[in-house]
Amino acid sequence: MISVVVEVSNRHVHLSQPEFQALFGPDVSLHQLRLISQTPQFAAVETITLQGPKGTIENVRVVGPLRSDTQVELALNDARCLGINPPLRNSGELSGSAGVTLIGPRGTVVLHQGAIIQRRHIHATADDCQRYGLQPDSMVRVRLPGDRGLIFDKVLIKTHPSYTWRLHIDTDEAKAAGIVGNVVGEVLI
Repeated sequence: MISVVVEVSNRHVHLSQPEFQALFGPDVSLHQLRLISQTPQFAAVETITLQGPKGTIENVRVVGPLRSDTQVELALNDARCLGINPPLRNSGELSGSAGVTLIGPRGTVVLHQGAIIQRRHIHATADDCQRYGLQPDSMVRVRLPGDRGLIFDKVLIKTHPSYTWRLHIDTDEAKAAGIVGNVVGEVLI
């Protein structure tokens, strides 16, 4: 059996330097609140508000470090609340994605693209792939246990030397599976 720890990814935003400065000011730095499993990424102290045609979502966590492109990662229910229609994408695939307005303490940024629903995925190293007989960028299924246990289809294997072996799903997916606390899934090949 191939076990994988399940982590639930809440809505969050990755900011570029220009957007960060527009939202928080030119002389402000991003402050680390806590590390997350995929180093060198971290949850930042800073939060923003998202605004769409139908609503707003406050206190959306910024995830650092800063990136070359701004990316907003949402669950489907978040998108409905905002009144936008982001595509299901892999991280970084932003061309033609949904627009949304970002509101910070010092300014506002209107994104014409950048909002996505991130495809569920497993973070893996090349060694993990070799150990488990997996191919980078392939799709697998993952069985989750529990009273509402289910099998997720089309789970992407993402590889990078710094990754820690983890399954990332969004809050909608976690609710559907009844995820509470620490959960370990089974990768089905």
